[in-house]
Amino acid sequence: QVQLVESGGGLVQAGGSLRLSCAASGLTWSAYVMGWFRQAPGKERELIAAKTYSSISPYYTDSVKGRFTISRNNAKNTVYLQMNSLKPEDTAVYFCAADRTFQTLVLGTSEYWGQGTQVTVSS
Repeated sequence: QVQLVESGGGLVQAGGSLRLSCAASGLTWSAYVMGWFRQAPGKERELIAAKTYSSISPYYTDSVKGRFTISRNNAKNTVYLQMNSLKPEDTAVYFCAADRTFQTLVLGTSEYWGQGTQVTVSS
């Protein structure tokens, strides 16, 4: 049984930082692309960062480039999202997801999802 368990969300002031974690179990860690999505109220869920097992060039959507960093601890089967210089517009529910390819991850139809964690950035 595959499980993705997220932690690390919360309330932070603008300009602050948070680190999200997503611990995976029940899947072949090296075979999956791991991604972070977010969904703000009234908006569609969007992929904001992704990283393969061995890549040195992660994907970031433009709005988070230079502020967010995705990383994987392959010994712990955990993916992280370090979020710095947070803005009120970063307020959303954040989800991690696992998929076999980046192309299918982008579609947002991954089979495996975390439960979501709320990030709220106050101005």
